[in-house]
Amino acid sequence: MARRDDDKSKGRQTRRTTGTKRPGGGRSTSRRAPRASERGQPRKKSKQKRGLTLGRALRWLVVLGVWCAVGLGGLLAYYAYDLPDVSRMAVLERQPAVTLLARDGSILAASGQLTGEALRVEELPPHLPQAVLAIEDRRFYEHPGLDLLGLARAMLTNLQAGRLVQGGSTISQQLAKNLFLSPERSLKRKVQELMLAFWLERKFSKDQILTLYLNRVYLGASAYGVDAAARRYFGKSATEVTLYESAMLAGLLKAPSRLSPTSDAGAADARTKVVLNAMVEAGFITQAEAVEAHKNKSRKLSRQSLRARYFTDWVIGEVRNFVGFPDRDLIVQTTLDPRLQGLAERAVESALKGVGGDRGVQQAALVSLTPDGAVRAMVGGRDYQESQFNRATQALRQPGSAFKTFVFLAAFEKGWHPDAQILDAPVTIGKWSPENYDERYRGEITLREAYALSLNTATVRLSQAVGVRNVAAQAQKMGITTPLTSDASLALGTSEVTLIELTGAYAALANNGFGAWAYGIVEVRDTNGHVLFRHDEQPTERLIDEQALAKAADVMRATVEWGTGKAARIDRPVAGKTGTSQDFRDAWFIGYTRDLVTGVWFGNDDGKPMKRVSGGSLPATTWAAFMRPASEGAPGGALPGSEIAIAPSAPSARDDQSDDSSVGGFIGRLLQDLRGGSAGAKSSNNSGSSVSRENKTFGKTPDR
Repeated sequence: MARRDDDKSKGRQTRRTTGTKRPGGGRSTSRRAPRASERGQPRKKSKQKRGLTLGRALRWLVVLGVWCAVGLGGLLAYYAYDLPDVSRMAVLERQPAVTLLARDGSILAASGQLTGEALRVEELPPHLPQAVLAIEDRRFYEHPGLDLLGLARAMLTNLQAGRLVQGGSTISQQLAKNLFLSPERSLKRKVQELMLAFWLERKFSKDQILTLYLNRVYLGASAYGVDAAARRYFGKSATEVTLYESAMLAGLLKAPSRLSPTSDAGAADARTKVVLNAMVEAGFITQAEAVEAHKNKSRKLSRQSLRARYFTDWVIGEVRNFVGFPDRDLIVQTTLDPRLQGLAERAVESALKGVGGDRGVQQAALVSLTPDGAVRAMVGGRDYQESQFNRATQALRQPGSAFKTFVFLAAFEKGWHPDAQILDAPVTIGKWSPENYDERYRGEITLREAYALSLNTATVRLSQAVGVRNVAAQAQKMGITTPLTSDASLALGTSEVTLIELTGAYAALANNGFGAWAYGIVEVRDTNGHVLFRHDEQPTERLIDEQALAKAADVMRATVEWGTGKAARIDRPVAGKTGTSQDFRDAWFIGYTRDLVTGVWFGNDDGKPMKRVSGGSLPATTWAAFMRPASEGAPGGALPGSEIAIAPSAPSARDDQSDDSSVGGFIGRLLQDLRGGSAGAKSSNNSGSSVSRENKTFGKTPDR
């Protein structure tokens, strides 16, 4: 009884706790509150589970970290396995450099890799390393070799620009790449670069790293290091560069070849302004200093390397001929005069842009020598960057009447006199019938008239009288090395020659009749001062006897005074000869004073005729435009040979014992007489009367 009551009591209690009736009907779903013991047990297990999960995560993180460390170590070991030998960092492996110096000692150019003097940071003007730091690595003295802030800034800049405009490599990384690695772009190279950068930071001080960098970095034009670049571009040591020049050198680091001032002066100047502004932002200079530096920028950039490139290319080839391929750095002292080179370039450029542009002239060349053959100026074409072909030393062109000088010299050597008479009339040799330029014939004239007025038929008759072989021998004796034809047309310059050999041959006339061959090298020595080659200054043999020299000076001066070369007259005695090839394809003027011998050529590379440009027009005026300022300060004086009294004798063409087989010797000359082609033997004793006759009758005859 009592047990049932207990059960009932439990049942009621259970119902009370498991559900109650709601006021609106139905039972409540609320359960009874758990016991204290029941409330605490589940919470304790949850904490234990969370603890176990956190501990397990930490253990996995440790394991993962260990494996990452092992992997990274393995990766570094893999990349470090073939790291370059850092003990060889002091060895600079490069091609030997050949440095060319102008006559005044300034640097003209260099082939191979040029290095200057090794300079410490403290030896340089402060603005030079500052310019490099401002544009390349402003936090250089703060980071350990890797600049995370600089890298992030570069990435943001590149994203904003949509292209790669800024790099994130530090100077330490760049030095590591320059010293030990190749320019290859790969993950391996980048990892090795970073490893070596950290090694450099640990091994050297910041100033030492910067010193190494400034002495090894490539700065264009084959120059390695700031001192070599300063000498190349500005003709001075890096210890002497200005703020503007320092900024320009620093600007080259981005693209040394493209931003080189000798390649693109405008791009180099624009980049320099960027560097100056970067120096302002970095706090190295003020805005006023930047403006002042650009305002007073160097006007004397070493553009001689561009101006004289035709000359330097020629000289480099000559160096190899004299000393072979060098195994050490060489210094070559050349003959080039920077002032005269500038004058030559301006004269040629002005002619091509002016009259030349209207007359269908595309190219020109100019060579100027001293009487002994030293090349003082050389222009090999209109624009070296457009064409490296040197028309002064490589182009074979017909000299036209400029070759007549050798015909007359051969005659003078045989005793002919400038006043000797020769027939200017139609002449036929075989199937060839040369004509005068104006198709006019003047009958009996003097040799002086025939030369000064450049008359073809008279010259051909003279050539036949003295012998074509003798004419060729005379030209070769004086320095013409290209093959010459053996027919009668040689007298009118149908065999091709180069400007430099023709001008060099004329130099013998200015050298008092002694041999003169064009040369551009005075001395070749190594950097230790050992002389490997030196130009022989010993006197050469006499090529022209005194009487022939005096006669040549007579007729060649007449050419300039009243003949076809009047446009070449300047304020001192001048002797010269005009030349024009068939259909105006080539136009020449070769002339000399007591101090300089200069040859000028105009024409087109494709042989296209010019618009009636003769030797007496554009070449003669260009010659004078160059020689007037070039002769300033030179002593001048009488032409060599002009002070020698000319003997009065004059031989006859019939009496001249020529062995020329091209016209059958004596029989040929006899047949030529029957055609009215023999040279007269008359002689005028009054050279002044012949001059008067030229002025009145033939002074306007153009050159052929």
